[in-house]
Amino acid sequence: MDNNLLNLPPLDAMRGFVAVARRMSITQAAQDLCLTQSAVSRQIQSLEEHFGTALFLRRHRALILTEAGEQLLRIASPWLDRLGEFDRSLRQKQRMRPVTISASIGVTSLWLLPRLGAFQAMHPNMDIRVAAHNQLSDLERDGVDLAIRYCREAQAPRGALRLFGEQIVPVANKAIASAAFNAPGGLLQQVLLEYDERARPWLRWEDWLRAQGMDPAEAKAFLHFNQYDQVIQAALEGHGVALGRIALLLPWLKDGRLVTYPGSDIETSDYAYWLIETASLRPEVEVFRDWILEDAVRISEDIVRLR
Repeated sequence: MDNNLLNLPPLDAMRGFVAVARRMSITQAAQDLCLTQSAVSRQIQSLEEHFGTALFLRRHRALILTEAGEQLLRIASPWLDRLGEFDRSLRQKQRMRPVTISASIGVTSLWLLPRLGAFQAMHPNMDIRVAAHNQLSDLERDGVDLAIRYCREAQAPRGALRLFGEQIVPVANKAIASAAFNAPGGLLQQVLLEYDERARPWLRWEDWLRAQGMDPAEAKAFLHFNQYDQVIQAALEGHGVALGRIALLLPWLKDGRLVTYPGSDIETSDYAYWLIETASLRPEVEVFRDWILEDAVRISEDIVRLR
């Protein structure tokens, strides 16, 4: 049986022919293909040798398609267009599967987003999708590859990887801290930024103040928020003092935009941050997971140095 594939004309030369025929210029076709004029001329010559006939008539500073050239263009031009569309569709499908990570709004805003730029610089062609919400989701059902969860060890799903623990200490910007942290009773003279989360009393001022022997009723005022990242943004802008979750605030603590309260040890809760992954990981998900784990190690080391 004849193998027709072996009898086809050189396919790379077909691209050069179509480019020249569309432009009617070897110079412009060479620019379109990022080739030299001589390379494109050799492609046309190889096709003419294969077919045994001229495809162009050369005139002074002009090209004219021969009858064979016109027939070949009618066949090859739409075929190359369809091949290009097929190539683009496959590439787009591959890029339509980003690595999806789920986390709470506070963790996303304060921990994940400030670090994503460094990851994207190392992996510029990898797409990341961030799903930020405070409701637990079904990873498989929602197409989530990785999730960061905040819970006790007993509540962490089987196979969850511990990232870092939870340490709490009052924080404020420099201006507020100079008044709140350096004078007796200064803390209670400031607005206390409150995270309205009843399920986590260790993140509320009443419990922290009583543990330090202070009366919450003596506080100047409270400013309430329903999202933790809002609490921290208010602290950065000088609206008061917040109970800071150290692991989430390291960039601001290290550059001095936030200052920790020196009057007490850092309180440690029995909660921690855990990384949850789906059963089967694509290679790009593994890359993102490993980067998160490596960064978590650095965070734990920084927390130890703060103590």
